[in-house]
Amino acid sequence: MAEKKASMILSMVIFGSIGVFVRLIPMSSAAVACFRGICGALFILVYMKIKGSGLRSAPLAGNMKLLVISGAAIGFNWILLFEAYRYTSVAVATLCYYMQPVFVILLSPLVTGERLTVPRMVCVACSLAGMALITGIGPGSLPGAGETRGIVFGLMAAMLYASVIFLNKFLRDISELQMTFFQLLYAGLAVMPYALLRGSVFTSEMSAVSWTMLAALGIIHTGIAYTLYFGSMKTLDAQTTALFSYIDPVCAIFFSYFLLGEPIGGRSLIGAVLILFPTMIAEIAASKKGGKAKEQI
Repeated sequence: MAEKKASMILSMVIFGSIGVFVRLIPMSSAAVACFRGICGALFILVYMKIKGSGLRSAPLAGNMKLLVISGAAIGFNWILLFEAYRYTSVAVATLCYYMQPVFVILLSPLVTGERLTVPRMVCVACSLAGMALITGIGPGSLPGAGETRGIVFGLMAAMLYASVIFLNKFLRDISELQMTFFQLLYAGLAVMPYALLRGSVFTSEMSAVSWTMLAALGIIHTGIAYTLYFGSMKTLDAQTTALFSYIDPVCAIFFSYFLLGEPIGGRSLIGAVLILFPTMIAEIAASKKGGKAKEQI
């Protein structure tokens, strides 16, 4: 059990450092997303072959349409998130991204028929207040044009993230690794035309460090991190998984400050607590009722 917890924590720390690596890759967000998806899919395919599980064709017939749609959503979700990193701080982009539970709560009555309870509305209110604090929205204080663009991209990425969560609820009889392989593959393939339309994929600015960062994003941040995450999910209970998933944004804020030198004021820290703490409590409460921990994308 301790080994699985360590694997889960390590995967969250890896996910939390994605923004730092993306900042060091002078490629378009679409090209980075394309490489990440295909490289991650190939890594998971090799891992499944080594484990002897392989790809089973039986579950695919009824799930293929959802896998294609959700994979495409993941690919464009990454593009939006990577663009958010470029226009605002990694910390702010990550916290905007973690507004995903708010979108899930608000859309659940329409998509899954779940009731909008008072505790859930309190969670939404706290998150919105936190978002107002970290983005600087308030009387006499509005973010600049570039910052606003980053915030919008982050929130749009969160909306796509929420759509994938809903789509995954309708997948049937397919393992987590097999689902992830196809979603990563379709994510890379879906954004490939857009990446090519943007012009040259590999720029002359790519240095040895940039290539190393790109390889790490595909192999470590996608292949290895997803393998660790889903491998530990099978053993850990949903409450532990939900709790550990918030190591990701905390690490992103930490790396943003100490590695990139991006300032984090007291107002932003209060906003982060208002966004992350209520949603964490809501997810743990849901897991007690038998809910499944959210998928990591």
